[in-house]
Amino acid sequence: MIIAVNTRLLIPGRLDGIGWFTCETMRRIVAAHPEHEFLFLFDRTPDPQFLFAPNVHPIVLHPKARHPLLWHIYFQWSVPRVIRKSGADLFVSPDGWMPLNIKIPVLDVIHDLNFEHSGNFLRPSHQRYMTHFFPLFSQRATRLATVSEFSKNDIVATYNVDSDKIDVVYNGSHDYYRPCSETEKQKVRQKYCNGNRFFISIGTISRRKNLANIILAYDTFRQSHPGDSTHFVVVGGRYGTYQELDSALDSCRWRSDIHFVGHVESAVLSRLLASAEALVYASLFEGFGIPILEAFYAEVPVVSSEVTSMPEVAGDAALLVNPESVDAIAHAMSKIVGDRNLCDELVSRGRRRRELFTWDITASRLWQSMMATVGSNGNSQSSS
Repeated sequence: MIIAVNTRLLIPGRLDGIGWFTCETMRRIVAAHPEHEFLFLFDRTPDPQFLFAPNVHPIVLHPKARHPLLWHIYFQWSVPRVIRKSGADLFVSPDGWMPLNIKIPVLDVIHDLNFEHSGNFLRPSHQRYMTHFFPLFSQRATRLATVSEFSKNDIVATYNVDSDKIDVVYNGSHDYYRPCSETEKQKVRQKYCNGNRFFISIGTISRRKNLANIILAYDTFRQSHPGDSTHFVVVGGRYGTYQELDSALDSCRWRSDIHFVGHVESAVLSRLLASAEALVYASLFEGFGIPILEAFYAEVPVVSSEVTSMPEVAGDAALLVNPESVDAIAHAMSKIVGDRNLCDELVSRGRRRRELFTWDITASRLWQSMMATVGSNGNSQSSS
């Protein structure tokens, strides 16, 4: 069987949550199924690290798909042309974008519908494109996959899709994430926070990640603990304008103790995360929330939101808060620094919780979804 895969987000040094999902699932799937040929479709020259096995054949398409008009050209013209010429039997899109005019089975992975629930999470042009095309994608795809029961139910309710058409394939965590020694922690603290302990926030700096409220909560926490010197480290690149964050930073009395380190490589991020007092991940909307899982593997406590998919992922292994409440987030920070037994218990629960989420499990479930997409006859009979 020839399987075409949308791999445009496999860009070295720039893998986000969906990029990691694509990388880790496809790495395992192509290795486990050498009897099939995989066409990886890129929008730029691929890095050799992403050509995981001899049965992977890269194809570079144009244009680079990073804007609504270019998305349309790439997926509705360039991809279908390659599909027709290659004789592919299945098209898999791990990032949600897909052609509407191909005749082969399509498995589309829609991670979440955050763009349907707020008008200010994305750039207006991106918002318009996604709210127009993703309902069409969900109806045209042979099957859908998504990364949480929350997202599955959201797709069913928002797009009127039959729930039997959607498979849940939870995310996993990279093996970079693990605990580190006290000596390593001290080196990280010295490098980033002048030797002080710190909270950490991870993710693209955007309204959806709620960093403005988190910064205000940190300020409230410091005001209520005048003798505490815990700093705050923010990991992630900025997405668009974010006036609320700028205002929060301008009003923060402890602005000099907040450190923006930008996007960092996974090996660096793993040490930062493992050295933190806690991950503060009070996002407004997530389809899954991979940093929660990464913190479980790094064995640090987690403060997260009580909304969308995050309780489903965190279970009883995190302090769940109302992300709209600055006081609630600040109170959770206070509990972290004031109760060592609570922190130890959260870490212990996180060890148990993380066993439910591995990339091996994700890849296996995605492969099952791929086989369900092509059906139980023809090509799929030789794939089991």
